[in-house]
Amino acid sequence: MALHIIEEAERCLNCKKPQCQKGCPVGTAIPLVIQLFRERRMDEAGAVLFQNNPMSAVCSLICNHGAQCEGHCVLGRKGSPIHFSAIENYVSSTYLERVRVERPEPCGKRAAVIGGGPAGIVAALRLAQVGVSVTIFDQNPRLGGVMRYGIPEYRLPKRVLDRYQEVLEDLGVRIRHNTAIGASLLIGDLFRDGYDAVFVGTGTWRAQTLGVSGEAGGNVLFGLDYLRSPQTAEVGERVAVIGAGNTAMDVARTAFRQGAREVTMYARSKHISASSDELEYALLDGCELVQGKAICEINEKGPVFRTAIFDENDKVVGYEEELDQVECDTVIVAVSQKPKNKLILTTEGLEGDDRGLLIVDDHGMCTVPGVFAAGDVVTGPNTVVHAVAATKVAVDGMLDYMGVTKKDAS
Repeated sequence: MALHIIEEAERCLNCKKPQCQKGCPVGTAIPLVIQLFRERRMDEAGAVLFQNNPMSAVCSLICNHGAQCEGHCVLGRKGSPIHFSAIENYVSSTYLERVRVERPEPCGKRAAVIGGGPAGIVAALRLAQVGVSVTIFDQNPRLGGVMRYGIPEYRLPKRVLDRYQEVLEDLGVRIRHNTAIGASLLIGDLFRDGYDAVFVGTGTWRAQTLGVSGEAGGNVLFGLDYLRSPQTAEVGERVAVIGAGNTAMDVARTAFRQGAREVTMYARSKHISASSDELEYALLDGCELVQGKAICEINEKGPVFRTAIFDENDKVVGYEEELDQVECDTVIVAVSQKPKNKLILTTEGLEGDDRGLLIVDDHGMCTVPGVFAAGDVVTGPNTVVHAVAATKVAVDGMLDYMGVTKKDAS
């Protein structure tokens, strides 16, 4: 590993207009980090990464690098791009283990963070770094949100997430686990009890259904529910996964690791929403991908599909008359997720769009003054790095709203 990343760093051209940095949704200063790494200034390189993107240790493992930093590297036009993800992971994970944060002087403001996923963690970190007293309210027993309960251990070691909780606690952040706002406690209660602003980063935990008969059958699971505790589900030897996004890839690969012998993913069209890297890993694991299958129903034997007819541009122009019955032990539906609606239902004035996603302005503030939001609960299912970018904007908005200087959170 050390030799590999040193060689990668030495290949960097240190471009005056780094396209890799432009390709990063959070604008990571990639040439600077590589230069500091070359000079063995590890702590400085780690600090640059952490201050810009506290989730760097996570993003270095799970980002779609081929479509972002590495996909924009000029060396990739005629050869192999710089594999910055390997350099970033080494630097950021080392820094995360070593960093000892200093608790700043309190600024006199309090903020509540609802949700302990990537958006909630970043919001809490950046608020606490400028002296805001922060309490995280998380519905789960462990911090990490979808990173812990939706991404398998082989892709993202849980120790990384545990370390974030340690850093938060060092900053004085309090964490209330197993506490869902919108149940016993409401957003209104938070303001009543003295919080000056509220951040919502609750993600998308409700499975998107197919709307076909048979989804309530005993042989059917939803993807995110399965990934939360795959060891509790007996999927059998043959598994059909409906969907072709990143969640579907994780479901398929996890099913193999839980004893399945045949795992097939079914996509409605020839468009695959999963990253090319995740698709390749799934295929390497032995998963099969069948395209052009529109599901009609699920019965005790398995899913029933209509087979698409494509034109020369791979556009669906019709379907074959004969239905395709697939026999399997378990069907796992992994087509998408959407937010739960309890916050909207229990908070007067809090508005969402037709998908239940929270509506925010350019500063991340919702339709209730003092309530801000970012991440999947605003955009729908997206990547961790996109959640980080939006959360930074929302935190700046919160600090402006509370009248707190942002100089230490930049």
